[in-house]
Amino acid sequence: MGSFVNYLKDIFKGVVIGVANAIPGVSGGTMMVSMGIYDDIIYCITHLLKQFKASILRLLPYIIGMAVGIVGLAYAITYLDERFPFQTRMVFIGLILGGIPVLWKRIRGGMTKEKKESFSLPHVLVFLIFFALILVIQYLGGQETKDVTLTVGAGPLLVLFFVGIVASATMVIPGVSGSMMLMIMGYYYPILNAIKDFIDGAIHAKWDLVLHTTALLVPFGIGVVFGIFAIAKLIEILMRYFESLTYSGILGLVVASPVVILMGMSLELSVGVLITGILAMLAGGAASYFMGE
Repeated sequence: MGSFVNYLKDIFKGVVIGVANAIPGVSGGTMMVSMGIYDDIIYCITHLLKQFKASILRLLPYIIGMAVGIVGLAYAITYLDERFPFQTRMVFIGLILGGIPVLWKRIRGGMTKEKKESFSLPHVLVFLIFFALILVIQYLGGQETKDVTLTVGAGPLLVLFFVGIVASATMVIPGVSGSMMLMIMGYYYPILNAIKDFIDGAIHAKWDLVLHTTALLVPFGIGVVFGIFAIAKLIEILMRYFESLTYSGILGLVVASPVVILMGMSLELSVGVLITGILAMLAGGAASYFMGE
């Protein structure tokens, strides 16, 4: 019974990650950290080939939950975000803040392994650098960016491969919104339109359109897969040799996330909205702390 409950709990964590991806400025990676499953997912990704069956079985509930969250609940959350933006964002801020105590324990645990007694100057500097990095990315994301035109050719396709790597890195690195990074580079809407064109071409048997969009999306997809494995391996190495410093950087990314979420909002708050928003944040924080523990 206990294992079944834990399995359902992992599915729910996957749902939270999937739903987070539907909210602009909210990072699925941050949700992984806040719910205490970041290490687990990184390990499964980096050991997928060596321990294929075990890794797939461990990732399966998260994948199921993400699919449910993206397909089944994303539209509902998007609707709530449009009608009740402050309360919806405050739920995610609560989810983020509720995971900080668990993250802090990991930093302290890393210090113990590295025989360091306190949060030293290097830890503070790493924290501040990554905290500032997220704010800079948010600022750049608010600037006018001209969308690129996707074309088939050796040069443009190589660029799409590297864009895929950048996009995948945001799936693994906490605090960074993948859609925001693609918008900064001017590739968000072109790639989104290419996906829509591919679907439209497949439905209406426009095979020339299917072939054209496939030629554009394949290098991007290869870059995404390559980037997920490469970045996950890099993070695993950093955690192995510099655990407390790595988690200090992650803490900076996570703490900056609520600031970024609030920066992306322009609201006139009433007393009722403020109170319900605070209650939503407390509920999200309690849920995150419970799942993280």
